[in-house]
Amino acid sequence: MPDDQRDRLRLIRTEGIGPVTYRRLLERYRSPAAALDALPRLARAAGRQGGPAVMTPGDAERELDRTRAAGGRLVFLEDDDYPKLLALMDDAPPCLVFHGDAALAPRRCVAAVGGRNASANGQRMAETLAAELAQSVVVVSGLARGIDTAAHLGAMRTGRTIAVIAGGIDQPYPPDNADLHRRIADAHLLITEACIGTVPQARHFPRRNRIIAGLSLGVVVVEAAPRSGSLITARFAQEAGREVFAVPGSPLDPRARGGNDLIRQGAILVESASDVLDNLPAVPDHAYGTRLPSWPGSSGPPIAPGAGGGGPDQPGHDGGDDRPAPPEARSRVLALLSPEPTMVDDIVRRCQLSPPATVAVLLELELSGRVETLPGNRVALLPGGTD
Repeated sequence: MPDDQRDRLRLIRTEGIGPVTYRRLLERYRSPAAALDALPRLARAAGRQGGPAVMTPGDAERELDRTRAAGGRLVFLEDDDYPKLLALMDDAPPCLVFHGDAALAPRRCVAAVGGRNASANGQRMAETLAAELAQSVVVVSGLARGIDTAAHLGAMRTGRTIAVIAGGIDQPYPPDNADLHRRIADAHLLITEACIGTVPQARHFPRRNRIIAGLSLGVVVVEAAPRSGSLITARFAQEAGREVFAVPGSPLDPRARGGNDLIRQGAILVESASDVLDNLPAVPDHAYGTRLPSWPGSSGPPIAPGAGGGGPDQPGHDGGDDRPAPPEARSRVLALLSPEPTMVDDIVRRCQLSPPATVAVLLELELSGRVETLPGNRVALLPGGTD
């Protein structure tokens, strides 16, 4: 593995580094090696004794070897074959694992999702709809029981499919879909954010759902109960500027309530594939936004001494100055934070610090385990995060 890719993998696997923080660090330090070098200093500056646990170079090489042995390969956010639509997501995974035909990822995709405990009619609708869609687009789903399984099977009859999974590529889940897992890996494409050997857990599935939404121009919900994972996927799609579709169901069936509610809220009603294809955008609404989302003042070239809000005596000055933020700056920012997510723009307006200074403080606080960065340019205070 080239040194740069190895360092990217090490940074991604570092304790407490999520997708948004990963990109903040690269925006500030310009290279993964420099970001790794800065982690202990940043964490200590915010009150943590010692830096976060960092993957060793040897462990990075071993992960790569195990991934290759299982038939997969790592694809980084900066790589040319990283899915461009997914890269537009605020919290796009910095690293994916592909197993299968990587050429499917950049093609026009539509997701078909729904409940695990699906009715026979719902499964038949999902299979028929996916078979019709797959003649024009790649069908994406999550390889779960019920609607997901039916969508994959229908798409494989007439075209191609992508399965986004919550665990490692070597961990078929659910077990009764092991054969379908293998067939998709052999002739279609498996995608996961999880490293090799990861056993799926409940917390992994919302992360999988955002990838399903991010890959797709639109998401079709076939059958979903209220508060189901499929509705989470639809919400991710809506937030990312993708089209949301839903198949109506009987008011007497609680499994149809989620989809019916989506239609009430403005989702496009679907009775056939033409209802999807005729309303599918050429590009998502947010396609012309930045690929790497930025906090105020955190992007662009390094800030020169004395330029704009972050001079050499201000925390957050880029271009090589790695001095910690002064305690009073951290106190100002912490006083404005709460366990409820807060927009970073609001913190910048109220803390009386420059945007780069605020970004620097928040980065230090996150690396010390005191705040969490969330999609949508928001942050939240973690338990015990106050001074």
